[in-house]
Amino acid sequence: MSDRIVLAGQTALVTGAGRRLGRAVTLALARAGANVAIHYRNSAAEAEETAAEANLLGARTWLIETDLSTPAAAAELVERAAAETGGLDILVNNASIFDECAFADITAEAVVENVNLNALAPMHAARAFAAQQRPGAVVNMLDAMVADYDRKHVPYHLAKRMLLTLTSIMAIEFAPLVRVNAVAPGLVLPPEGRDTAYLESLRHTNPLNRHGSEDGVADAVLYLLRAGFVTGQTLYVDGGRHLRGSMYG
Repeated sequence: MSDRIVLAGQTALVTGAGRRLGRAVTLALARAGANVAIHYRNSAAEAEETAAEANLLGARTWLIETDLSTPAAAAELVERAAAETGGLDILVNNASIFDECAFADITAEAVVENVNLNALAPMHAARAFAAQQRPGAVVNMLDAMVADYDRKHVPYHLAKRMLLTLTSIMAIEFAPLVRVNAVAPGLVLPPEGRDTAYLESLRHTNPLNRHGSEDGVADAVLYLLRAGFVTGQTLYVDGGRHLRGSMYG
């Protein structure tokens, strides 16, 4: 019996799939022969472009607009996607917000907003996914800074740390039918409004002294989806940045 899962013919739901990492993951799934339900909130035009590219690769796609700022909406999204597609085999929790906010500026509202979208929405989505009672896999998108401290984005950091813990909890709770893993990208994409010069300026912050790519993150997601005997793991795609100060911890 092989532990390698074949993705061809499977159906995935990718949240925040129209742009950036979500788009890269969607197209990687299409290249692997999977069909994809493409979730978006405000990026309708980008989602349609991503769907058109996936269609050219031979994938069947569905476009679903949902605001995930209310966590319960995530369960409704999964239920709708499962109904429209005939059932989901894969869930990639990618949708996220990433606002600058230092510790001194934290408000309860900022923490709640980040926890709702960056942690509780993925949890609700994954629970609805597992409720299908069919074999499948979930990949949560984290951030390499969960291994350190992101002092510029503290509410975001707290929420991603919560999702890190939830990844382990859900891996236990949903076993044996559903595997749950995470990918933690590092220096891969510049913030909105910045270009690759931003990435180049920070290349010294990781041992490999360079920045990664969207395709590299997508490859990591596909690895975890194919690795049938892997669950509860976080795969860092960060040039080794997470090792700084925590070689043995």
